[in-house]
Amino acid sequence: MFHRKLLGLAGGAVALALLAAQPVLAQDPAPPGAGGSQSDADRAAGAVNERNQRNRRQPRPAAPAAPTPEEIKAAAQAQATAAGLTCQVTEAANPGVTAEQVKIYEAACASGPGYILIASTPPQSFDCLELAGTAYTARLRDPAADVGQQCVLPANQNGLAVIGGWAREAGVACTVDEAVAIGKSDENNIVYEVGCAGVDGYWLEKVATGWKLQDCLQITSVGGTCRFTTAAEQADGFEPKLAGTEASACDVAQVRLMGQNANGRFYEAKCAAEGEGYIARVNNEGVTQQIYPCATAQRIGGGCTLTPAPAAAPAPAE
Repeated sequence: MFHRKLLGLAGGAVALALLAAQPVLAQDPAPPGAGGSQSDADRAAGAVNERNQRNRRQPRPAAPAAPTPEEIKAAAQAQATAAGLTCQVTEAANPGVTAEQVKIYEAACASGPGYILIASTPPQSFDCLELAGTAYTARLRDPAADVGQQCVLPANQNGLAVIGGWAREAGVACTVDEAVAIGKSDENNIVYEVGCAGVDGYWLEKVATGWKLQDCLQITSVGGTCRFTTAAEQADGFEPKLAGTEASACDVAQVRLMGQNANGRFYEAKCAAEGEGYIARVNNEGVTQQIYPCATAQRIGGGCTLTPAPAAAPAPAE
């Protein structure tokens, strides 16, 4: 761009110089016998005028027609195929070009997420869900953050449906009400968070063997954060696990995952009743196998921390 600007200025300077020279030639005729230079100048000026008139009469070439939606769709499909994507393009747009004047396409696919495609060599592709997740995280830090190119086709505003479908494939039985890509794992796989209506949510990761699923009680037990799950949802979701046990009357106010071993997981449930709480051992199938009242469970995993242990009775006076 900088060099083109210099070239344009230089061309303008040349044109101005030529325009300035012409009146001097007209006012300073050559002396007689100098070879007829004045008539040569007249003939040259006439030739220039004639050429200009001819150029004005010739129609200017028409601007190239804008590509049709079908042509844009075909170009986007070609880019998706070249990028190795399994995307049957159902709709596409051409939002512009890169700084290097390389065309950009947005493609919606028959299934799964859509993509931003860069018609470079080799072609580049960017998952719409990952772009939306990056924007979500950036706006949490700064609502006015510049989040860059995003997918805008209505068909690509399908993150909840797509991620929710993957969650069901992974075994999530809840009603997924929120979902977003939240980053990448150490194995460079995209990780998604899903929120569930009224119960604990999950982190979801596609690995070589299928889907890796972690509930938010697991995530928070190791210092992670689930943005779409509240403590109340976790408590409400855990309470049915106490049905049919000696803790079935517990109105669970708070729950935490304490740890796990070959026998299953150990949870602490704090009840709404003052000073009442339990440790529950739940097997790998999600069935509660054993209940320990907090008052007598000090040796299990360090004991209860959500429910204060009752004060020791004073020793009888002698």
